[in-house]
Amino acid sequence: MSKNVKSVVFSGVQPSGNLHLGNYLGAIKNFVDLQKKMKCIYCIADLHAITISQDPKELKKNILDTTAGFIACGLDFKKSIIFNQSSVSGHAELAWIFNCVSRIGWMNRMTQFKEKAGANKENANVGLYVYPNLMAADILLYKATHVPVGDDQKQHLELTRDIAQKFNNDFNAENFFPLPEPLIQEKLSRVMSLRDGKKKMSKSEESDYSRIDLKDDAETIKKKIKKAKTDSSPIPEKIEDLKNRPEAQNLLNIYSFVTNSTVEKTLKEMKGKDFSKFKDHLSDALVSVICPIGKKIKELESDTANLKKILKEGSEKASTIAKNNLKEIKEILGFIQS
Repeated sequence: MSKNVKSVVFSGVQPSGNLHLGNYLGAIKNFVDLQKKMKCIYCIADLHAITISQDPKELKKNILDTTAGFIACGLDFKKSIIFNQSSVSGHAELAWIFNCVSRIGWMNRMTQFKEKAGANKENANVGLYVYPNLMAADILLYKATHVPVGDDQKQHLELTRDIAQKFNNDFNAENFFPLPEPLIQEKLSRVMSLRDGKKKMSKSEESDYSRIDLKDDAETIKKKIKKAKTDSSPIPEKIEDLKNRPEAQNLLNIYSFVTNSTVEKTLKEMKGKDFSKFKDHLSDALVSVICPIGKKIKELESDTANLKKILKEGSEKASTIAKNNLKEIKEILGFIQS
């Protein structure tokens, strides 16, 4: 990447309700660290949310709850741009342009559509099929150079790079869109379910005991960790000994990340201990990190007017950038602008 291109980070989180430990460790904690080093733009991805049926009242509440979660976790709305996606019309506008640049073959290769639509893909809505183009628009609308991604988002970022390159080539606009680079957390890319170490922690899982919510109190956290699935073997000394022990590895990963340590150091510290003892250490570590966040979320949620004000200010900042970039895009396309 050219040295004169200013680094811009973009990412978004869908407003699916209560944020959980997976959202925090897998994404938001990294967002907080990145804002100290780079210009960051973070959105609540409400346009993506409506690819599945939503209760409008619930969606509105979830957008505000997610905003509160962002701020409680340490995102600074004065330093980073925080807004809800639908408030900047450029996202949908550029997504349509990319629908006309992207190729059906590219969409057919996207594994997440196959997973979400399942056997009923003929009845899936078109938005679910083309939402990777909207994701590309989210990123490229701001000419973002870097995107924090987990393992499950790598394919979408590759598609974004393909769309950017094709647009640049199709319209003889060399280097107009940067080819965004992934920012992958080396220590922890996924937090897994507390009930099944092979499944990602998710709000959609039926059991509340599968996840730690950011608004859980100390007693609830301890209860959930106590019931978390493990195995009967003690904690090993070497990482390779965790290979076929997904639940054990997940809890050790969580502890290491929450305590700003490494799995190697954790194994050295905890080797030979039973998981019943280790869970006490894990519970204490989680309570010290999660409970202050939960308290702050509840305080922020009690003042919805302030949350809406934060989103409005973020939307205005994002819109300024989006409008300037869209003007250039439309000029490249040959549109007449008033």
